[in-house]
Amino acid sequence: MKIGIASDHRGVAMKTRLTQLLESLECDVVDFGPHDSQSVDYPDYAAEVSREVSSGRLNRGILICGTGIGMCIAANKFAGVRAAPCHDSVTAEYSRMHNDANIICLSADQLSEQVADQVIRIWLRTEFEQGRHGRRLEKISRLEHEVAVDLMDRERQQRE
Repeated sequence: MKIGIASDHRGVAMKTRLTQLLESLECDVVDFGPHDSQSVDYPDYAAEVSREVSSGRLNRGILICGTGIGMCIAANKFAGVRAAPCHDSVTAEYSRMHNDANIICLSADQLSEQVADQVIRIWLRTEFEQGRHGRRLEKISRLEHEVAVDLMDRERQQRE
């Protein structure tokens, strides 16, 4: 599995440690940075991973910031990205089983190393259930398409 990982400055230590865990689990990891704790803007890093997941060049992504919320908001702006903030084994498992989350967003400030490791392991091994959940994801995809078409129409009208 090819996984992209990125953080903001608050998540660098967790990102480094999780990269080692992922590699021990035989994942192909692409680290998008940052590589030190100087202040950065999380949307820039969320965009890099999300763009690669959206395009299919990465199977999944892991984003880490202080709470996980900002990264999640930014990631979900990309077509086909289903990012979920996960803070325990239940949210990790259900984000995959029911939502087929392809990006997980973690809190560097609120998760212990043990919990973060457990969350990642569960998220990696949990399969999407399909069935009624697949139907719901199709509805989300249609909404995503509808919003994109509306945006293109508005941009066209502005140019005219």
